[in-house]
Amino acid sequence: MYRLFIKGALMAALVMPSPAAAQTASSDLSAYILTPEPAPAPRINGARVFGARPGSDFFFAIAATGDRPMTFSAEGLPKGLALDPETGRITGCVKKAGEYVVTLRAENGSGSCERDLRIVIGDKIALTPPLGWNSWNCWARDVTQEQVLSSARAMVEKGLDRHGWTYINIDDGWQGRRGGKYNAIQPNTKFPDMKALADEIHGMGLKIGIYSTPWVGTYAAHIGSYSDNPDGENQWIKDGMHNEHFRYQKPGGNYWKDRAETYRHAEYSFVKADVAQWVEWGIDYLKYDWLPNDRYYTAEMHDALENCGRDIVYSISNKAPYADAPLWMNLCNCWRTTSDIRDNWESVSSIGFAHDRWLPFTGPGHWADPDMLVVGMVGWSTKLHPTNLTPDEQYTHISLWSLLAAPLLIGCDLAQLDDFTLSLLTNDEVLEVNQDPLGLQAAPVWHNGDKEVIYMKHLEDGSVAVGLFNRGEKAAKMKFSLELLGLRDKQTVRDLWRQTDVATLRGNETFSTEVAPHGAALLRVYPGNPR
Repeated sequence: MYRLFIKGALMAALVMPSPAAAQTASSDLSAYILTPEPAPAPRINGARVFGARPGSDFFFAIAATGDRPMTFSAEGLPKGLALDPETGRITGCVKKAGEYVVTLRAENGSGSCERDLRIVIGDKIALTPPLGWNSWNCWARDVTQEQVLSSARAMVEKGLDRHGWTYINIDDGWQGRRGGKYNAIQPNTKFPDMKALADEIHGMGLKIGIYSTPWVGTYAAHIGSYSDNPDGENQWIKDGMHNEHFRYQKPGGNYWKDRAETYRHAEYSFVKADVAQWVEWGIDYLKYDWLPNDRYYTAEMHDALENCGRDIVYSISNKAPYADAPLWMNLCNCWRTTSDIRDNWESVSSIGFAHDRWLPFTGPGHWADPDMLVVGMVGWSTKLHPTNLTPDEQYTHISLWSLLAAPLLIGCDLAQLDDFTLSLLTNDEVLEVNQDPLGLQAAPVWHNGDKEVIYMKHLEDGSVAVGLFNRGEKAAKMKFSLELLGLRDKQTVRDLWRQTDVATLRGNETFSTEVAPHGAALLRVYPGNPR
């Protein structure tokens, strides 16, 4: 039961099935869907600010819902950029640093929509948290090129790209051995043509990411950017201790135990060679993974990417030391704050609600990353299963990550998206909280021990996003006043998941709602008027 109260009086009643029902009806979660269907008229979504470096290839796809066909236009584009009116893709190159306010327009048979986009040509990219998909929580080391393409096609076919989802990121498992004109890591036989894969993904209006490590071998025991040998050939490959995909494997050994022998640094660096290869392929995102993250190897890759001539989002992993937070915010676009997330309440809640300390270091161009979204069909192998999170826990997961200004990387098989999971990922009013140009991380403003907590996030337009989270095992009535939020005068409270105004507050009036166990309410209070 979900109830809305003002000053103790019942204002509305919005009934949801109980969490227990989700455990017995995981195949049909349609009753839990709160996100309204998009209107037929155009609505422009996604980031309101976009950064690129002078002289780099520029690529920005206007995300818009509404009936097709749809035509796009843009007023105020800087010199060097052009818009395809049919696809809404802005491409080209801007050589001069500066800020440009561009008015985007989308039009179809049902109407039109306009929205400003601020283009910043300078030294920063990733001015909003990246939105995309990553292969690890689906297929882990078993990932294939066709699986990646399948999720890329699904991102377009299911309309996720119309809500701002952009990146298709290949995690560990693509690597073969060194070669080619740069003596860089080449793909194994599961990825027959990386350049063709990147071109196809770009042709869909999406961007592509890749994975590596400064170790001799990765977590999945594929080769990394360092070697014991000056020719870059790993000794364990020379000795024949590898399988058909050049993954480290002792004859008769235990893969899960033996692979740790590759978790080390070595004498010879091939970072510049690998970056040159990624540029030639057209890579847009790098996940660079080792433990513990350190300044030397982080800075080495940072410098290589900064000077490669292509805008590549730089994300390090995993469990970056908190004591070095100023380093990560200056050297990386994203840094993992935790070990790998799992699809259970203990993992999601312990990671998400421990993120507060990173607040001073999060902002445009540098994002603390609490790891991927564990909704939909996940598995970390060839056998996938529906997430073990209940619907209420999934609402908490998406709501909290949005408030935290976290990178949103979907971890499930997009080709198997059910309607409920799709509704979680396509609520534009929720995504706006994550993509707000101010780039502020929400802060807790009230808590009841470790059972209930209220988060607040200031947004660019002066409004505030408010998250009410019940970590307990029983339903809880939660409330806030305007005073708690630092607001005054008349304020409207909007339920973002339902995209509906639910209350008006004045003076000392209080908003109250019953929140399910492990559940959340995500609200926007406007016009704001902070003190």
